[in-house]
Amino acid sequence: MIERIVSELGPWNWMVLGFVLLVMEIVAPGVFMLWIGIAALIIGAVSLLIGYAAIWPWQAELNGAIWTWQVQVIAFLVLSVISAFVGKRLTAARAGEVDQPLLNRRGAQMVGRTATLAEPIQNGRGRIRLGDTLWRVSGPDLPAGTQVRVTGAADTDLELTVEAI
Repeated sequence: MIERIVSELGPWNWMVLGFVLLVMEIVAPGVFMLWIGIAALIIGAVSLLIGYAAIWPWQAELNGAIWTWQVQVIAFLVLSVISAFVGKRLTAARAGEVDQPLLNRRGAQMVGRTATLAEPIQNGRGRIRLGDTLWRVSGPDLPAGTQVRVTGAADTDLELTVEAI
């Protein structure tokens, strides 16, 4: 059944595949199927041009002998890699600088602030209060009530590094 559909559609197979991949991109966005779908549409357009651009009968035979399904698949694979690479470069160029680079990095927002130790730092661990939150800190052993400055933040475990002022 699938073989019959593929043979009946001819060069339109690539167009159908391209549109299916674009629909998949809309349903499950990830900006990956987009580039493969574009590659399929380009191969489909080339297949249609080669198939219908033959003016003389011998041109159609020659095009059919050169533009076989194996060549089409190889061209599709190469074009998919190229379009994915170009797409990655385009999206990376658009990312650029943001107006709030620390927006989702709460610990990094605290670097440079000063606070008072709520709990002493013992064995390299303690707590400070910044705003309404108690933060775990690491640093040299210091008694509670010492003024400290936040010098770093570990993004993985929300722990700040401090030093005495």
